[in-house]
Amino acid sequence: MEDDPDPRADPHFEHGVASGDPLQDRVILWTRVTPQAGWQGSLPVRWTIALDPELNQEVANGIVATSPEHDYTVKVDAAGLQPGRTYYYRFRVGAAVSPVGRTRTLPGPDARQVRLAAFCCSNYPAGFFNVYADAARRDDLDAVLHLGDYIYEYGQGGYGTGHAAELGRMPQPTAELMSLEDYRARYAQYRQDPALQALHAAVPFITVWDDHEFTDDTWRGGAPGHDDSKLPFADRRIAAARAYFEWLPIRQPDPLEPLRIYRSFEFGRVLSLHMLDTRVIGRDRQVDSDNYTDFDAYLADLNDPSRQMLGRDQLAWLDAQVAASGARWQVLGQQVLMGRMEHAECVVKGEFSMEELQTLRELQRAVPERLTAAQNAALAARTLPYYDDSWDGYPAERERVFDLMRGRGKNLVVLSGDSHNAWASELFDAQGRRVGVEFAAPSVSSPGLEACYPELTPMDVAAMYRAMIPTLRYAETSRRGYLVLTATAQDLHVDYHFVDRTDHTDFTAALGQRLRVLPGPQQRRILAA
Repeated sequence: MEDDPDPRADPHFEHGVASGDPLQDRVILWTRVTPQAGWQGSLPVRWTIALDPELNQEVANGIVATSPEHDYTVKVDAAGLQPGRTYYYRFRVGAAVSPVGRTRTLPGPDARQVRLAAFCCSNYPAGFFNVYADAARRDDLDAVLHLGDYIYEYGQGGYGTGHAAELGRMPQPTAELMSLEDYRARYAQYRQDPALQALHAAVPFITVWDDHEFTDDTWRGGAPGHDDSKLPFADRRIAAARAYFEWLPIRQPDPLEPLRIYRSFEFGRVLSLHMLDTRVIGRDRQVDSDNYTDFDAYLADLNDPSRQMLGRDQLAWLDAQVAASGARWQVLGQQVLMGRMEHAECVVKGEFSMEELQTLRELQRAVPERLTAAQNAALAARTLPYYDDSWDGYPAERERVFDLMRGRGKNLVVLSGDSHNAWASELFDAQGRRVGVEFAAPSVSSPGLEACYPELTPMDVAAMYRAMIPTLRYAETSRRGYLVLTATAQDLHVDYHFVDRTDHTDFTAALGQRLRVLPGPQQRRILAA
């Protein structure tokens, strides 16, 4: 294939470069070519990968074609590489040359340490991506995990857009995303962000979608806010998934199953990473407590053993992957909180606020005789799931995952996104047996719980949640950031990093908390590092 394009195309690179889904011998390389407006022909793209930033020590190259069929995105599965090596790559179309990207293959069996960063909930109009900018300065990451909500589907006036005009980050297109062209345009806007481009160019990504890559609270058959009269949900889902696979540096696990995204990555004998889809391929519709007046009936429906989150095929796949893995740590990269985050029944029913219940707890400790019978009953009442979209809304499926991990004798670490806040929880099954730990990443820019408790300090909010949830070990509910996981055969550390602002690109970043986990059936608990 000739690599000289038609001069009328006048191509250039405005969306940067990226890499992803690294294996020991290969990695996906990505870019997008922007042709002159109105050009609809194909374009030949030359790619090169080398051992040095100047690309003098070339190890592979080739030419691929792109066209409007793929929205002029380019993906190359660059093979024949060596394990645990850093590589540099670049694209060219005629005289137009892309930036140089840096990537890394997965390590071989002799790996001693693995370091991963995890992100979620990057809402472009809600604020600047300073979290990405801070992580892009690092040179010690093996890979970046994005746990979902890489984009948001809302139009102008939707969630997170309140300050978009003053920030110069109004969503494009202006309406809520529905069609393939809509989703492509939104990815194009996000991928022009310099901080996101910098992180993509610095380290390979391993990604999975959540709901906002489709629409809010998506399940396999629909979404609460979707209007089928405008477009059948199945068509919207296929359009969103196609744009995702075009614009992300991801290897499609099965081209015959366009909605399959779950897959595994082996980091030597240290860590097996299993990226799960808890959103699209297997999830049954949420059981919404707001639709019930009888909470016993609600709990009966919620605990129906036939309800699924992963689906039978994905759960069987996970069992096989975990059984075959000899790695010290089994890490699940997935979307929604797995730890129990249940609230008191009186809070779920709206009879007391969280703050009022916390005040009652303090009174009970200090002057219990001042409490009324109704107040004592509220404190003694059962707890109920508060957020039915998380694993709390699928307790039978959660137990199946826990049984799988306990039965295999594995050290389970769950990485989660979705909630916009930083959480660290210990995981116990329904019989109270210790199963593993969960670390939830804070958001890149989406607002957190600080908006829900404007009268309380972040420390008070965190204390309130820890008092209510006995398995919760850490909470940070007001700052945007990311987590860095460092694993060895001896232990696993998680560092939470936060930025002080997202309303301006002049920011400061700092380490907020460091936690530690030890392997073994008598450990698997969260310790101060």
